[in-house]
Amino acid sequence: MNRTEKASFVSDLRERMRNAPVVYLTDFTGLDVKSITKLRRSLKASGAEYVVVKNRLAKLALDDTDLPNVFEDLTGPTGVIFGDDAVTPAKALSDFAKDHDSKPVFKLGILDRQVLDAEQITRLAKLPSRQVLLSQLAGALEAPMAQLAAALEGKLQEMAGLLDALHEKRDQGEGAGG
Repeated sequence: MNRTEKASFVSDLRERMRNAPVVYLTDFTGLDVKSITKLRRSLKASGAEYVVVKNRLAKLALDDTDLPNVFEDLTGPTGVIFGDDAVTPAKALSDFAKDHDSKPVFKLGILDRQVLDAEQITRLAKLPSRQVLLSQLAGALEAPMAQLAAALEGKLQEMAGLLDALHEKRDQGEGAGG
């Protein structure tokens, strides 16, 4: 890569790091090119992207951003995951690592301008998917609403019964007096 290409790469990487909702840094030591290609496909299917970067170029890209200073963690081979949400790419990488001798491993993550350590990312990976969480939320919200609807329906039926009883009492009163 010549100087112009490097400058363009750093500029592009900087822009992507600024705009990505979540960025994970990984150590892919021990993975061959074939495995990294599989990892890229797996992450792409989850809506994320995996880029292998030189630490020196990553440091240059991070230098002019408002992202946290993570320079001390940029050692060894570094792969960067850009994702739209925190859970899906973390889950995809964790699932991939289960089948590949626990490789790659998380170095750290940046979510909403906050640094996440490897343990926090692993906990994110164990969360249910967004769709499952939304359906659980919908179920949790539906139960009280259904109970409220049933209680209101019961009160309406009680009121209807009282009105029927009052109507019958009036009908009986008119029949006795007439």
